[in-house]
Amino acid sequence: MSISWNQKKRCLDLLAEEQNFTKKLWGQSLKICLAYPNDYHTGMSNLGFQTIYSLINSHPKCLCERVFYPESEYLSTKNAFTLVSIESQHALAEFDILAFSLSFENDYPRILEMLALSKIPLKATERGNGYPLVAAGGIAVTLNPEPLADFFDLFLIGEGEAILPGFLDLMTSAPMRKKEEFLREIQKNIAGAYVPSLYLVTTNEDGRIVSHDPLKADYPTKIVRQWVHDINVFTTEQQIITKNTELGNMYLIEVSRGCGRGCRFCAAGFACRPVRFRNFEMLKPSLLTAINQNKAVGLVGTAVSDHPELVSICRFVMDRGGRIALGSLRMDRLSFEMASILKESGIETATFGPEAASQTLRDVIHKGINDEDIFSVVDKLMKFDIDKMKLYFMVGLPTETAEDIEAIVSLVKKIQHRARSISKGKGFRMLTLSINQFIPKAATPFQWHPLESTAVVKKRIKNIKEGLRTEKYVRVNHDLPKWNYLQALLALGDRKVGKLLLAAHRLNNNWAQAFREMNINADFYVYRRKDIDEILPWDFIDHGVSKTFLINEYLRSEKIR
Repeated sequence: MSISWNQKKRCLDLLAEEQNFTKKLWGQSLKICLAYPNDYHTGMSNLGFQTIYSLINSHPKCLCERVFYPESEYLSTKNAFTLVSIESQHALAEFDILAFSLSFENDYPRILEMLALSKIPLKATERGNGYPLVAAGGIAVTLNPEPLADFFDLFLIGEGEAILPGFLDLMTSAPMRKKEEFLREIQKNIAGAYVPSLYLVTTNEDGRIVSHDPLKADYPTKIVRQWVHDINVFTTEQQIITKNTELGNMYLIEVSRGCGRGCRFCAAGFACRPVRFRNFEMLKPSLLTAINQNKAVGLVGTAVSDHPELVSICRFVMDRGGRIALGSLRMDRLSFEMASILKESGIETATFGPEAASQTLRDVIHKGINDEDIFSVVDKLMKFDIDKMKLYFMVGLPTETAEDIEAIVSLVKKIQHRARSISKGKGFRMLTLSINQFIPKAATPFQWHPLESTAVVKKRIKNIKEGLRTEKYVRVNHDLPKWNYLQALLALGDRKVGKLLLAAHRLNNNWAQAFREMNINADFYVYRRKDIDEILPWDFIDHGVSKTFLINEYLRSEKIR
């Protein structure tokens, strides 16, 4: 296989800008290419992706290299283009395993494009022993891998630190055998492994699932999500330093996993339970590494605001001349001390996620905050002259009404009024609203709820923008509702949705034509309110939270309004 000089130079240029990448000799090791179905700039900002790369390379019998979705100039010449790994520029078909890291459903179409660009057959049934084992892990497939079942030989369900060591030991313990033999052995012996070809899904005439059964009795009927009980026994921090990422000025360090808040819309809050915090002493070496790199310390986790030692962590960094970078904070966790840290660290925009503006709707989604919490945040930010704030809201939430949308406009105006009243008329110099559509996700109490229609969401976003049109220092950003239908379809679908994905690939991602050609009712997955007693596509996965608990939470939310 030969590649163009421009393609080789692109790989070498990326490596030249990196620190700490791993390049092992291409020899007898188990050769794994870790793939991210988005561009390099995005993929290298993903701490989970970097963690898996390091974890595989730490195994003495494994070699791991990387590949990303190619840049646009290569796609225009895709017939003469073959995807290669960055480290050694080997074609992906030359690896033993091609492993995809999947965080977002909207990246799924790129998976098929990357396989095609690698000259690897798209469907698992069409790949013989001469092709790599195609596997996937990550939060998206941990929630629901079924729309991708036709394309993957194997899924690893759960946290990489818990499942990968045993999987890699098995794969390197004996000479490579036939793929079918390996897959059967993996399914029987690796907890959290899921080989879709070894399970039969039966549906009735209306499309609902009747059963999801293993083909043999010695395969598990339930795939149990794997998770690490004590995250203090290892560190999770940025491995490769490069400026060519969305977060190139940061050094990412994971401080927590899971969340105990129970927001009913949040997949990570349920499927990544229980909440676990790394202790301060454990984090100190990583924090010092970040400071020595002259990078802002990017604290990563589902529940960073709830970390019991967050103030101490931040003070440790700042007392040594470092900088702190924080994502969205809980509004009921902003103390005066934490507001002071935001100011001292030079954070220009404080970011929070109230998600809903009316108390009733916040109770429906179990957000756990009230107006007093919100105005307390405003008071603290104004006290420390932090005059930029960003707020995340969702539209299309369960039980949402027009009054709930009006409440967003009213609350924003009240926030600005409050800010001006305590800052001698200045208020927020910029108050940015990020409006996103609620999308139901597997393993949450709202998994039975349908997606709101695009027309309704567009109207509600328009009403918010119109209601705040005269507010000079308020900016409203929002996503594109038309793409949310596709995300919901890929998040909530079963194996039939994979046929739509394949058709869209064949039609150059013309989803409208794919819907017309295929005799599959996509609305069945997206716009239908599901019965609580029906079998859902992902019910064969034990996410660590019982279905009974999720049902009770769902029913409890519906009784609030």
